[in-house]
Amino acid sequence: MLLHIPDVLDREQVAQLRGALDAADWTDGRETVGAQGAQVKRNEQLPDASPLRRQLGAVVLAALAKNPLYHAAVLPMRTLAPRFNRYRDGGQYGFHVDGAVMALSDDAQLRSDVSCTLFLSAPDEYDGGELIVSDTYGEHEVKLPAGDLIVYPSSSLHRVAPVTRGARVASFFWAQSLIRDDGRRRLLFELDASIQRLVRSGADAAAVLQLTGVYHNLLRQWAET
Repeated sequence: MLLHIPDVLDREQVAQLRGALDAADWTDGRETVGAQGAQVKRNEQLPDASPLRRQLGAVVLAALAKNPLYHAAVLPMRTLAPRFNRYRDGGQYGFHVDGAVMALSDDAQLRSDVSCTLFLSAPDEYDGGELIVSDTYGEHEVKLPAGDLIVYPSSSLHRVAPVTRGARVASFFWAQSLIRDDGRRRLLFELDASIQRLVRSGADAAAVLQLTGVYHNLLRQWAET
């Protein structure tokens, strides 16, 4: 499921992160991928060991914790600490698929079910830099306002188009969902959204209660903990 989640960060938070990132020391993004990824990756990243990465990542995680749409869509169980990257001067990342298993800071493992990109540059700050996600319906170009998030299955083939003017700054991270299968996650998300609309419309309370029970029973049946 490819989903745009608006306003994860407000303007003040975006300005806070950008001020810190614009003054940061960046490293070659190829240092964080394997040999195959290094062949198609050309960008900059905050070093994984950077205290700034941890500080700004905490801001992102706190914002996600308060975002009901993110939780409804992703049903996160574990989240990899957010990273930060910058594309400029023709920087790009060719088609690739994200790694299936990633190490957490406590040496536990995370299965990457959902990939997330949080845009920190306004679209008019740079040319190019679209996130292009390929699936059975074709290629989808994504270029969102600063503070907005895109989530999509980590199994998707995707790339970042070359940035020909300005700089594209973003945070990116992965989540392991309670629901491994993307199709089941989509069904639960659509059911939850329908229940919320029925509640707002003042629909029959007994019917809403029954549908809510269906949602939780499906979640109980499919969830991995």
